[in-house]
Amino acid sequence: MHERHTHREKYFEEQVYTTSKYVIPFLEQVMPVNAGLKVLEIGCGEGGNMKPFLDLGCDVTGIDLEENKIEKAGKFFADHPNRAKLRLICRDIYELDEPGLKFDLIILRDVIEHIHNQERFMNYVRKFLLPGGRIFFGFPPWQNPFGGHQQMATNKFLAVAPFIHLLPTFMYKGILKAGGESDSKIEGLLEIKDTRLTIERFNRILKKENFRVEKVIYYFINPNYEIKFKLKPRMVFRPITAVPVLRNFFITTCYYIVSQNS
Repeated sequence: MHERHTHREKYFEEQVYTTSKYVIPFLEQVMPVNAGLKVLEIGCGEGGNMKPFLDLGCDVTGIDLEENKIEKAGKFFADHPNRAKLRLICRDIYELDEPGLKFDLIILRDVIEHIHNQERFMNYVRKFLLPGGRIFFGFPPWQNPFGGHQQMATNKFLAVAPFIHLLPTFMYKGILKAGGESDSKIEGLLEIKDTRLTIERFNRILKKENFRVEKVIYYFINPNYEIKFKLKPRMVFRPITAVPVLRNFFITTCYYIVSQNS
């Protein structure tokens, strides 16, 4: 699994595939996705999630903290026919302060679970929404088999070891260190443990910050696994999705569309 994250071109194409086939059709159940739609992706990386929107003629902005990823995105999109409709920004979202910079759609796919103080973030991000705007979230609940993103580990055994992220921090850290992971890799994986997000906590944050859930899907087999592992996406059985806490162990990813309450 680590190989997919180090070969960024492959990872880019996987994002393009899943966003085209699953994310956009999900969004279209609530809102039209067509030319002229103003789209912001926070934590855009090299931009694989943005390409399907750019292909449709949307006005797309991507922001990411990592300069090397923004540079790669610039190269990936250099020859795109709609390149003029794409803006790439290397900056902390909290430092983005441009009057009138607002969007119809904000995308956070596999990003919100990495953000510290998610309550503060949700309160802040609303400033970028146009009236009637929506936010798409795709994230893995913390307790699912790979909710700690340990698939990013260099050690091949640790990369496929389910649930190890649920161990006490000192044990998890010890296992990662014994597996030969670098200090920077260990720090990154432990940071995810600090920022972990469950469905219940996410729903509480939405309610507290006055957001409304317009549509949600809980997947037992992540749509991303179709291109990665040739597995057909499957939703979690409805009785399980109704059981708090337990459902987090079975859901590999959640798709949410939310908007502000009036």
